[in-house]
Amino acid sequence: MTILAARTTTRKSGLGTPPFTAHGYWRMLVLLAAFGLFVLLLIGRLATLALFESTRAYGATNTEYVPDRGDIIDRNGVPLARSIYGYAIWVNPSALLGNRKELASQLAMIFPDTPASEFYAKLTSDKAGYLRKRALPEQVRQVHDLGEIAIEFPREATRLYPQHDMAAHVLGFVNRDGKGAMGMERVMNDHLRDPARRGKPLNLSLDVRVQAALESELASGMTATGAKGAAGVILDVQTGEVVAMATLPSFNPNRPVFANIPDLGQTIVDGRYPITRQTNNVTNRVYELGSTFKPLTVAAALDAGTVRDLSIRYDATKPLQVGRFKISDTHPAGRWLNTPESLIHSSNVVTAQIADNLGATRMDAMLRTMHFNSRPDIELAEKAMPLYPKTWGRLTNMTVGFGHGIAVTPLHLASAYAAMVNGGIYRPATMFKTRPDAKLPGKRVFTAATSARMRQLMRMIVVDGTGKKADAEGYRVGGKTGSAEKPGVGGYSRNLVVATFAAAFPMDNPRYVVLAMLDEPKGTEASSFQRTAGYTAAPVVQKTVTRIGPLLGIIPDMKRDVDVSELMPLLWKAKGE
Repeated sequence: MTILAARTTTRKSGLGTPPFTAHGYWRMLVLLAAFGLFVLLLIGRLATLALFESTRAYGATNTEYVPDRGDIIDRNGVPLARSIYGYAIWVNPSALLGNRKELASQLAMIFPDTPASEFYAKLTSDKAGYLRKRALPEQVRQVHDLGEIAIEFPREATRLYPQHDMAAHVLGFVNRDGKGAMGMERVMNDHLRDPARRGKPLNLSLDVRVQAALESELASGMTATGAKGAAGVILDVQTGEVVAMATLPSFNPNRPVFANIPDLGQTIVDGRYPITRQTNNVTNRVYELGSTFKPLTVAAALDAGTVRDLSIRYDATKPLQVGRFKISDTHPAGRWLNTPESLIHSSNVVTAQIADNLGATRMDAMLRTMHFNSRPDIELAEKAMPLYPKTWGRLTNMTVGFGHGIAVTPLHLASAYAAMVNGGIYRPATMFKTRPDAKLPGKRVFTAATSARMRQLMRMIVVDGTGKKADAEGYRVGGKTGSAEKPGVGGYSRNLVVATFAAAFPMDNPRYVVLAMLDEPKGTEASSFQRTAGYTAAPVVQKTVTRIGPLLGIIPDMKRDVDVSELMPLLWKAKGE
């Protein structure tokens, strides 16, 4: 008998995995929940970083890396003063290991503007202190390589003047307390330190290119004539903007250390500048500016109508006697002169007569309208008070007419010349760049007709008179010389003069006033052994105009000039000329 047996089979579930139980289900939910919580925490952390860490970083940038004093720039954005985090060099003398005298010599080689004796005094002091408040990275590396462990290099906020001594009297400097101590740094101290304004630089009217040219030519003029000092200013005649202002010799605002020591013409003495170097001679020192006043006197007489006919002649054959005083000419013409000739030959005698006819009341009023009786109109704090006549007798009025008996700053004169040639509108000088759409303050001080006539007369002075050496070809320069003896104990010194040339260009459409002054020039070969402004200051103006004209967009044109044809017949010429 045959017995059949059937195979028993086991059915497998799915892909071979055991059936899913309730316990495994809940375990999986817990894992998913934990993973989800982790993701939420991660997203939250990333959001926190995005929202708060960026804010904190921004705040750190403002407080830690942005300097606490705003920048100063010129009219074209060139930096004049900046605050940076730079290197200082600090020493603890008690921890020094090397020879102090040898170390002082090595430091003096790295910093040639500081004598070894000054370093030695700091290295032998009983107190720790700075060897240098400011140092370049390369200098820091050189000091570090000396291997002295007692010398450290902290990084500190510092004020940097990248143009060195350029425009130092305008910019000023910052003292050890971080406050402006002079110039625009002083006047705009609160503005520059205002946190809300630090990101926006202070925009001055200066043009670094023009400033460099003016300082360079003044320095050359000083050297050529042996003058002890120089000053100059360039003004926009329509806006009053100061495009350049210079006083020489200058100082480096990066190291403004002054002392009451004689000014011997050296850059520094034992690391210090003579205290006299701080004076801005354009705004904070007054001078008798001599014959540069004569055009102002003539302009006032034209406005008042006391000079109507320019052909009328005045007696210049001899000195003018006024009471017990005598007014004379430096270079007498020995004949009668009319008004154009009196300016061309710079006659004190004729100008005194014109001032006498004008009268003290009108002369005084003219000068007051242009603020010759008050400190100069400028934002700088360093401004001198003019020596203005307290009483206006006849003699005072006559001498003021040719620039004696009154002492003003060069800026007073430059602003007055701007008004005299720009159509007759006086505007205060400003150190700030003017917006093209700005409404400029101004008041009429001369008629437009008088201004036009003065442009002709001042051009004639340069073409035919004492200002010939100021004639920059193609730029139609007009101006007036002034050589004033310096007052001293017992009267005026004939051997010490202040030579000034005040000019404007181009005279057919004036745009800029240029004033150059040399203090005590000497008669040298370069000046034909003359000390007067026609030989000393006038060439400085000529060279300056030639350099700055193209920079200011004024192209020389030899085919154009001021039309003076109606006045030329008034000039006397000797037979045969």
